Formats: sequence, structure tokens, C-alpha cells
Amino acid sequence: MLNKLANLHKQCFPDKPWSASDFAELKKSGCEILASDNGFIIWRTVADEAEIISIGVAPNARRSGIAGAMILLMEQELKKSGIVNVFLEVSEVNIPAKKLYEKYGFVPTGKRPKYYDGTDAIIMTKRL
Repeated sequence: MLNKLANLHKQCFPDKPWSASDFAELKKSGCEILASDNGFIIWRTVADEAEIISIGVAPNARRSGIAGAMILLMEQELKKSGIVNVFLEVSEVNIPAKKLYEKYGFVPTGKRPKYYDGTDAIIMTKRL
């Protein structure tokens, strides 16, 4: 499974692919991973809060609803666990991702200067 995730991540993020051992380390650190053949979402929780670490959808499957479905499935799991807030960081220049998160109720709540190779990250939060 971790090799399939690494291959999918390479499709989604060819400039900075993660290896199977990277995914194993994420699991060891307490991250949860929800994946399908064409997409994945990774998150971690602390107390009553969750952070989305990454969402990826294979290029040939983008704009098909996979990312939104993964967000909704993750939120269902988080609510069962008593999580009340979810946050993430997204590059200020990643307009498609920002629009996706806004569509699912995330709102900008802060900024991390030069977080992504010199580009600011927008912190987005959603109350469940």
C-alpha cells in the first residue's frame, strides 16, 4: 500500500515526491491516511484539532470530486473523534486548492511568510 501511495504522490507532486518510507514515517508519527486509486488525504490530530498535511489527486482524475469526497470522509472521522477545528496551510499562489478549501468551508485565518520556497502560505481553518 505504501508503494502505491508513493507512486500516486509522485504523479501528484512530481517535483517533490515522497517515498514509501516517508509515508511509513507519517503513519508512525500518528498521521491518518485515507487513499483511493486516484487520491489521498493525510491528517494528524492533537487534542480537539486536526491539521491536513496533504491532499493529492492524480492529474487525470482532477476536478472529478475526489478531493472533496476525501475532505468530507475525513471530517466524518474527525467528528466521531471529537475534533472541532481543522486547519491547513496552502500556498498563496495555489488558486485551485484555495478555491477547493473555500468550497468546503475553510476560511483564511493567517499567513506564514515564505513558507513554501519563498512563497507565503495562507492558513485556512474550518470549525466542524
